[in-house]
Amino acid sequence: MPSTIEWTDETWNPITGCTRVSPGCDNCYMFALYPRLKAMGVAGYDDAPGVVRLLPERLPNPMSWKKPRHVFVNSMSDLFHPKVPFSFVFDIFSVMQEAASSRGHVFQVLTKRPGRAVAWWKEYEKRFPNGWHPNIWIGTSVENQKYADRLTVLERLPAPVRFVSAEPLLERLDLTQWLNRGAIQWVIVGGESGVGARPMQTEWACALRDQSIDAGVAFFLKQLGGARGKRGGDEAVIDDKIWRQMPVGR
Repeated sequence: MPSTIEWTDETWNPITGCTRVSPGCDNCYMFALYPRLKAMGVAGYDDAPGVVRLLPERLPNPMSWKKPRHVFVNSMSDLFHPKVPFSFVFDIFSVMQEAASSRGHVFQVLTKRPGRAVAWWKEYEKRFPNGWHPNIWIGTSVENQKYADRLTVLERLPAPVRFVSAEPLLERLDLTQWLNRGAIQWVIVGGESGVGARPMQTEWACALRDQSIDAGVAFFLKQLGGARGKRGGDEAVIDDKIWRQMPVGR
């Protein structure tokens, strides 16, 4: 469905449900949104949000979209959750490869479990004789310095575009080593929003902006965050400028 997330056009959820894995998950929007969707009777949200469900009936959806678009894959789950069989990950990747080639879509996969993504690719890469499609981007979430090593794992994947989502940004991050060696091609930053939102200091976002610019890497400020308004869109400003850079050529 069309998305209000600033860095994408569409969300595609052939999987729903997830479980928390690190502090960035504490106030995850999925856990707040899931009960509302369930109450509305939306298919795929019948269980508790911690129950991972596979929805193969949604696999064909990207092939029905004629206009090329950026697609956030599993915004309501994690493609590499341990309860998602590798065979189903393969089915999803097969659709992405086909739709990227025939429809021109760009797929954006975001995971907090890059180790499982690497394990899957090692097992299944021979099934993709043309390699990893350049229109399939993959990223990982890094909310504080403790989890920055997720990027070391992520860079083992051959995706031409690897990215980091520093949202919710919970402390000042130094990603210089990964940026300078080309491990990531895109940096997304966002403060936490909603009830109980933990504040993001503007200086933290500026630091990542400066690190990205110095390394020649695209920088995207999604939102500044806040309990009473996420301050996204035209309100997401640092140093009097909106930052919505995308990876080269996209």
